Amino acid sequence: MSSSTTPAGTDRSDAARAHLWGHFTPASWWDSKVPTIVRGSGHHIYDDAGKEYIDGLSGLFVVQAGHGRTELAEVAAKQAEKLAFFPLWSYAHPGAIDLAERLAGYAPGDLNKVFFTTGGGEAVESAFKLAKQYWLLRGRSRKTKVISRATAYHGTPHGALSITSLPGMKSMYEPLVPGAVKVPNTNIYRADESLRDDPKAFGRWAADRVAEAIEFEGPDTVAAVFVEPVQNAGGCFPPPPGYFERLREICDEYDVLLVSDEVICAFGRIGSMFACTDFGYVPDIITCAKGLTSGYSPLGAMIVSDRVYEPFADGSATYLHGYTFGGHPVSCAVAMANLDIFEREGLNDRVHTLAPAFRTTLEKLHDLPIVGDVRGAGYFYGIELVKDKATRESFDADESDRLLRGFLSEALFEAGLYCRADDRGDPVIQLAPPLTVGQAEFDEMESILRSVLTQAWDRL
Repeated sequence: MSSSTTPAGTDRSDAARAHLWGHFTPASWWDSKVPTIVRGSGHHIYDDAGKEYIDGLSGLFVVQAGHGRTELAEVAAKQAEKLAFFPLWSYAHPGAIDLAERLAGYAPGDLNKVFFTTGGGEAVESAFKLAKQYWLLRGRSRKTKVISRATAYHGTPHGALSITSLPGMKSMYEPLVPGAVKVPNTNIYRADESLRDDPKAFGRWAADRVAEAIEFEGPDTVAAVFVEPVQNAGGCFPPPPGYFERLREICDEYDVLLVSDEVICAFGRIGSMFACTDFGYVPDIITCAKGLTSGYSPLGAMIVSDRVYEPFADGSATYLHGYTFGGHPVSCAVAMANLDIFEREGLNDRVHTLAPAFRTTLEKLHDLPIVGDVRGAGYFYGIELVKDKATRESFDADESDRLLRGFLSEALFEAGLYCRADDRGDPVIQLAPPLTVGQAEFDEMESILRSVLTQAWDRL
């Protein structure tokens, strides 16, 4: 059997078009050959023709420890032989117990209770439901609304999609869960001109918009605020100085839960195991997934403070929520082995040490007329593209579509770099490589980006 044919002898691209429904993928994207990745090794991936690419996105912000880690595959096989599956519905298994203890040890403050899911959207959905039930058990049944930030993505389940702030992804599924309120994000590049030169003042302004929303909705109706440490959608918006300190004060003042959505940012993507540690705040709930297993098996988690768990502690109330495959034994075993790699190879320290060099290398692209902003933190960066650097004029929807989907996505891939060209907001290129890369890979990514972005500008 050829690598380009299925076991039935069908050309794989034909079989994909006939039977495989791609996630977030228009059918027209597969009109010609379907891009098919067959192998990964370190920070490289390989297609079915044997061509090599830098994995500049860690799959999907996932493969922190890099591809081809045979020890993770071996751990999965051994666990499957011993106990392939058992649910956490009224029972436990050693892998879930051990991993829960380890995650609680990494988490800040009193976040000591771990609820396992199979992915990030489920973790956010779990946190939304828990916030409602927590306040119900506290005798404050009107506290059901949630606040999130403009352009933010928090997942696709109906509750999580309500928290998501991308109208184009939501309109066809309405009505969604009511009570999801939106506030401005921390995109200082697009902030009012009076605030751009004072990041601390901008951070205070952005955080105070949350307080304003709580006041407007009524503090007795707001259950939680959902924020990413570095916001993904829109292109890697880091928090300004003082932002999270003020946000924590606001949540405490109005008695609102603070949920740190770290599905992307946890497990070394910003540096620490949990990015809230990097930015100096302690949330009430953390949601996480992706890098927990480096993608070698699906797993997510919601980590909860003692305060939020307290109404359930005596057994008089039950959190009536769960997933068949949440805390899967094989996934838990893989997560433990993955975290062993983190500690053995010092991946968190590696990101803390090398992140400034990653930023400096990408900032060289500022000399290109199409590059307006380079922003992010750790190993997580966005490069915003503009028509005019002086005025910060962006591209309209048609221009952005032609630029990103009509040229950049394919051109970057053809040049050997797998990354994300995205316009959920203003057009950006996003990079989130495995945590194992260093200066040589930073330089290679910058070189490819420079060449392709120069071509893009010439085409304009």
